[in-house]
Amino acid sequence: MGWDKPEPPIDGGREPTPPDTEFERRLVERMSFEFLREQRRTRRWNTFFKFLALAYVTILLLISLPSSTLFESFGEDGITALVDLQGVIAHDSTASADTIVSGLRAAFEDEATRGVILRINSPGGSPVQAGYINDEIYRLRAEYPDIPLYAVIEDICASGGYYVAAAADRIYADKASLVGSIGVRMDGFGFVETLDKLGIERRLLTAGENKAFLDPFSPLKPEQVAHVHKLLDEMHQQFINTVLKGRRDKLADDPELFSGLFWSGERSLALGLVDELGSAGYVAREVIKAEKIVDFTPHDYSLEGLLKRSGASVLEDFVARSRLGW
Repeated sequence: MGWDKPEPPIDGGREPTPPDTEFERRLVERMSFEFLREQRRTRRWNTFFKFLALAYVTILLLISLPSSTLFESFGEDGITALVDLQGVIAHDSTASADTIVSGLRAAFEDEATRGVILRINSPGGSPVQAGYINDEIYRLRAEYPDIPLYAVIEDICASGGYYVAAAADRIYADKASLVGSIGVRMDGFGFVETLDKLGIERRLLTAGENKAFLDPFSPLKPEQVAHVHKLLDEMHQQFINTVLKGRRDKLADDPELFSGLFWSGERSLALGLVDELGSAGYVAREVIKAEKIVDFTPHDYSLEGLLKRSGASVLEDFVARSRLGW
């Protein structure tokens, strides 16, 4: 009985690598290679996004530079400063008082400005927001008496839009523009009969007899309706007084002028609601005599702002128009 003599090792005395060990070694090499490649790819993307962010910030800085820095070569001709008031006038819209007032201040403060155009395309909106803009226009006109401000109407300038325009030195419109609607509204819905038909019981508890004022699920109370009419009449008179402040000597003697009706730009010229027919380009070239127009309208360049400007705020505008407004 004895031991078998072992076979001599091959390949220079090294033991052969078991198949499983060879597979693991190659797997580790492959994983290491993929890891390094992913790291290089990540570094490239990081570099790309850093460059993109730098370009974005650079563009924003250029946009925010005072226009006099960008347009010093215009000399005595200067520029016509433009501020756009587009859409429903509301605190959370692109036509909010904060936005429009900021643009107007920047326009008046710029040393190259020879005149300011407030281009309006608005069906109206918040009385408060429109009032803020109107007041600021008068303040800026008093502070910068040598810089005229002209309102130029595009498609529509109604209700709060006209409340703003009335503060301008002169108002221009296209012959087909819609102008006017000097009045105040409050609207809503009533669901009293709907609840009865559906067999739904309304349970409303309040402290204060008018706390559930104009509740849409309760019948209208005559005294509350009378209170609303008094409120609307008061606000309507404020609107009328504001229009008269800016255009008393220009308005025609027409009993329907403050009835809430609106007219074409051509008819508005005869009624004294506008001073002349013309576009922003016409006003810059022929009236201000500074053909170069520079936009001072503040813009929101965030993703949310871009989505709003691309049409995502349609529902928001619809809701805003259903509120109390001019």
